[in-house]
Formats: sequence, structure tokens, C-alpha cells
Amino acid sequence: MRLPPLLALMRPHQWLKNVFVFAGLVFSQSWHDADRVMQVLSAFAVFCLFSSAVYVVNDWADRASDALHPTKRLRPLASGAVSSGAAFTLAAVLLTAGIVLAGGHPVLLGLVALYMASNLAYSWRLKRVPVVDVFIIALGFMLRLFAGTTAVGIPPSRWLILTGIFAALFLGFSKRRAETFHAPASQRSVLEHYPPALLDIYVAVTMTATLMTYSLFATSPESQAQHGERLVYTVPIVIFGMLRYAYQVHRGHGEDVARDLLRDRWIVAALIAWLLVFIAPSLLVLA
Repeated sequence: MRLPPLLALMRPHQWLKNVFVFAGLVFSQSWHDADRVMQVLSAFAVFCLFSSAVYVVNDWADRASDALHPTKRLRPLASGAVSSGAAFTLAAVLLTAGIVLAGGHPVLLGLVALYMASNLAYSWRLKRVPVVDVFIIALGFMLRLFAGTTAVGIPPSRWLILTGIFAALFLGFSKRRAETFHAPASQRSVLEHYPPALLDIYVAVTMTATLMTYSLFATSPESQAQHGERLVYTVPIVIFGMLRYAYQVHRGHGEDVARDLLRDRWIVAALIAWLLVFIAPSLLVLA
């Protein structure tokens, strides 16, 4: 079902990326704390508003190149379904709502301000600088993670930070690799500097680092004391999910992380299995 143009311009399916905000809540097992849950939900909503505003600005800046892309040409601004004036009005409304919602949380407001600034820099220049472009994408994921930890008083563990960094870089380089499967005329200009073989190395290195840090996290004394053995049992699930995602990237999928994660039933099954192994036992105890 096709969304109304203004709603499509907000890219609500991309809000899935904002689940990074919930990482601290999940790994600290703070879901029984109603106040903290509400704080994290508020941070999630703030990032949804700000990220949608960023997508509006990005689409306006990329409207000419998007018109040449096989699928992006259908975006509201590239297709002409939404005018520039309406797009900027929508972005202003989203930003105002996000600032109002984050106003009582100065740390959160600072994080989303940094998110906005880095994304504007990405849109206007940094998306054309190799490696820097992917680090900006990864920074967006890490700011989400910090919004759900530091901003709400949950200290992030060093393992969570390290795993988050490598996972974000893996997703970023996977995105670039998937984009290489498009016709040259519709590819990003930065891909001229990314030979597919080099991107394969980047994807392999960041995937390996993610799996190593997650495995060390799962077997660390701190995790064993807090979570017991169940985190160890999630390691094979994470390995399977990442290998499956790498397989999809080499089929030309992965350019849109949120969409492609949900389209693969095996990756969805892995996500459900992870939740069942890690979260379900705690919920049963609380019940």
C-alpha cells in the first residue's frame, strides 16, 4: 500500500534504525522500571522526529540525482509529488516537535543536535568522502545508542559500545556494497572510490570485529554475573543473522537497512529467536 506523499517523505519504515535507542534498556534489564521505559520511549520518539526531518532535507538535496535512480526516482521530491516548500514546512514541524519533546533532557537534546549537524554535513559534503561517509552513518547509530543509555541514566558498558561501533560500520559498508549492484549512471559519486573488492574487505573486517566483540561481551564476567548463560546462547543466532545479511548484500539487497532486514524471513526469525532466548526468561520470572 502506497503512503501519502508527505508521510512517505518522512520514511517511517526507517524508524526501525532507532531501535538502537533500546539497547541500553534491554541489556541493563531495566524494562521493569516504568519511568526509565518512558524516558527511552521518549528518546525513541525524538530520534524518529529528527531522523525524519533529516530524510526530508536529504531528499531535497538529492532530488536531481534520485530522479536518475531506478527506485529512488519514486520518492516524493524526486517525482514531484511534494514541492520544496511543503517539504521544508514538514521538516520545520518535525524539528520543532522534536525539540519540544527533548527540551527537558539537555543531554538528549545535545545528542540529537549533533545527529542533525553530522547529517547535514553528510548531505552537503561528507557523503562524497570515502570512509568518512560510512563513519558518519555509524555515528548516527551510536548517537541513538547513547540516547538510550547516557541520556536516561543507564551507563553503557564498554562491550556494548564496541559492539555497537563495529555493527554500525558493518551496516554502513554493507549499504555501500549493495549500492554497487546498481547501474553506474544511478550510483553515488563516492562509489567511484570504492572498488567492490575493497568494500568486501571492509564488510568482512567489520563483521568479524562485531562477532568477536559480541562474543567477548557474552562471555565476560560482567555479563555472566548479570545475565547468566543465556547471552552465550545468543551468539550462534547473531552469527547466523550477520552471515545471512551478508548473503543478502551480495544479492544486491542491503541498501535500505530497515526495509531489507524485515524482508528476509530468516533474519526476522533470528531476531525473534534472539528475543526469546535473551528476554523471555526474565519476563517469565517477573510474571
